[in-house]
Amino acid sequence: MKLSAQEEYGLRCLLHMARLGEGQSLSIPEISRAEGLSVPNVAKLMRLLRLGGFVESVRGQAGGYTLARPAEEISVGSVLDALGGRFYTPKFCDRHAGLERICTRSTDCSIRTLWSTVQEVLDSVLRRVTLRDLICNEKEMMVVLEHATSHLLPLLKEGRPENRIPEKIPPPNSCPAP
Repeated sequence: MKLSAQEEYGLRCLLHMARLGEGQSLSIPEISRAEGLSVPNVAKLMRLLRLGGFVESVRGQAGGYTLARPAEEISVGSVLDALGGRFYTPKFCDRHAGLERICTRSTDCSIRTLWSTVQEVLDSVLRRVTLRDLICNEKEMMVVLEHATSHLLPLLKEGRPENRIPEKIPPPNSCPAP
């Protein structure tokens, strides 16, 4: 799993804007200098963020970009989706079928179950964390993340049947041999 540079830098640009406060705008060169990114890269990111509905462009002498909504209404998950997409989608298996038209594991796949569960956990946490939450230090962020993840074990235990975790997790290598 990797975050792309586009996702990381786009999130950093938004976070910089969120720290300014409501109604204040920044130009592309200002964001570029503050985040140590090239002007063309920031221009590309701001275009994507504008198309995603996260920022608005402001014309005039004091123009630039401003957040389109309050920072507490912008989830990190929605930003990452707009900038790069999801870690796992059902189409993943179609793209990784090897030499076959359809994956040889398309009917019973423990790997697919793993990736879809990881995506659900990511979505669950990233939907709960907002730009406003990120305006803090690392210690405060740990508290935010503890709160954002406190629901996960019950979610996995009581979730869809294919995502249920048994009360006692069997030891590694306990799956029957093929």
